[in-house]
Amino acid sequence: MTTELLASLGSDALKNTLINQSATPSARISALDWQKIETDLNVNGYAITPALLSSDECAATVDLYGNEDRFRSRIVMERYAFGRGEYKYFNYPLPDVVSELRTGLYPHLSPIANRWHAAMRMDERFPAEHSEFAEICHAAGQRRPTPLMLRYGPKDYCCLHQDLYGNHVFPFQAVFLLSEPGRDFVGGELLLAESDSKQAGRAEVIDLRQGQAVIFAVNSRPVRSTRGFYRVNMRHGVSQLHSGHRHTLGIIFHDAK
Repeated sequence: MTTELLASLGSDALKNTLINQSATPSARISALDWQKIETDLNVNGYAITPALLSSDECAATVDLYGNEDRFRSRIVMERYAFGRGEYKYFNYPLPDVVSELRTGLYPHLSPIANRWHAAMRMDERFPAEHSEFAEICHAAGQRRPTPLMLRYGPKDYCCLHQDLYGNHVFPFQAVFLLSEPGRDFVGGELLLAESDSKQAGRAEVIDLRQGQAVIFAVNSRPVRSTRGFYRVNMRHGVSQLHSGHRHTLGIIFHDAK
């Protein structure tokens, strides 16, 4: 599906449209309107994509959750006062779909990340390919993979937080919704909140459909003022699930110590 056709579709159509069903996920990523995504990130701190995974691809990814060999650790959120529910961090080597999404998104986001760091007067710059960034993380002792799957049931939720795992932090991450709201679960909306030293903070409820992704700021984003740019802190979480089960895939680009 071309960028021109995507632009001609309304938002409701975009939610239910998979970009080129015969293409690979990385090819679908390349077909996105990245200029619009950067604009959305600059204005709001997040950007929502059309569906990048089919319902079958979502189901196959959810099925990975039961394969313990694929994961390095399981976190029960209630034990750590993170909320309720659980998540698992993938192990290396990552499943093909997870690796493809991670390496496919990164080259489009790294130039935006560099522009953000320049605006916020942060020194670190990011290489063009994810393999190069992974080498930087690993050399600094950040060797544990951070892509993860999250599972929520009734009354589960996730407290507002930031996913920071070491000195090297890529400023964006992506969350893919693998379940269909209204059919598989009710409630459980993704929440984005920001605290602004110059004005009242705000919160957003992110409306996703199965297969869609939201790309958002990991910890801070630049906001223009009369004197240039300043940093606004961002956190994310999940509201309480009312019924059903909700699975998501989190793509974090920096590894953990």
